[in-house]
Amino acid sequence: MPRVEQRVELLAHSPLPETIIATAAKLCYSASDIGDLRDKVSQNDQSKFIQKLADMGHFSTFEHVCFTFAIEGVSRALLAQITRHRIASFSVQSQRYVNQTKNKNSINYIIPQSIKELGDDAVKKFDGQMQQMTLWYNEWVDELADKGKQANEDARFVLPNACETRMIMTMNVRELLHFFELRCCERAQWEIREIAWQMLSICIEKAPKLFSVAGPACIAGACSQGDMSCKKMKQVRQRQAKLREES
Repeated sequence: MPRVEQRVELLAHSPLPETIIATAAKLCYSASDIGDLRDKVSQNDQSKFIQKLADMGHFSTFEHVCFTFAIEGVSRALLAQITRHRIASFSVQSQRYVNQTKNKNSINYIIPQSIKELGDDAVKKFDGQMQQMTLWYNEWVDELADKGKQANEDARFVLPNACETRMIMTMNVRELLHFFELRCCERAQWEIREIAWQMLSICIEKAPKLFSVAGPACIAGACSQGDMSCKKMKQVRQRQAKLREES
C-alpha cells in the first residue's frame, strides 16, 4: 500500500542571512552609506549583535531573510495546521486539478505512529480503510467523468485527512522563530512537530547564528506551558544541542 513518509528539503534561502540582518539593523542608527556599512558588517562576526537584537525584540530586521522549503509526505490534517501561520507563502498540490490515484492503485496516505504501535492487525485495518476510500474516490471520478475537472473536484469530498499533500512554503526568519517556538514543542501535534524539527535542523545548518536558541520556549528559558508542561525540558534541550553540534 502507498504509505508515505514525510520529507523536508530546502529549495533556497536568502544569501548571507546574518550579514543582511546585521546590515539592516545597523543602518537604522548609522550615517554610513549601505555599501560601506555592508562591507564593515561582513568583516566581523555578528553573533553577539544578532543575539542583542533578539534580546531587544528588534525582530523586524529578521524579516529580510527568507527560507523556502519543499515538503512532501504530509497529511491534509497537517495542511490545516501549518496554514494557520499566515505570515508565510504556500503553494499546495491541488486535489481539484490533480487526480489522487492516477497511475497507481491507491491514494498516498500517512499512517499515524500511534496506530503502527498497536501492531500489524491495526495497520492492516487502517490500510484497508484507506483502500476503501480509494475505491469510493475512483467510483466518483468515473461517475463524474463527463464533468471534466469537476470529477476530481467533487470526488475529493470522500478523501480522508490522512491523504498525502505536497507543498512549497516560504517563511521569513522572524516567522520561523515563532513557528519553531510553537511547533517544536512536545505539546504540538506529532506530525507538524516532526516537520518543524526537520526544518529547524536545516536552518541551524544554514544560519547557526540566527537559530542558535531556536525551538520551543524551554530551549532558552522556562517552559511556557505552565501546568500543561510536558516535563521533558532536558530531552528537548539535548535534541536542539545535538542539531547545533551536527551543523
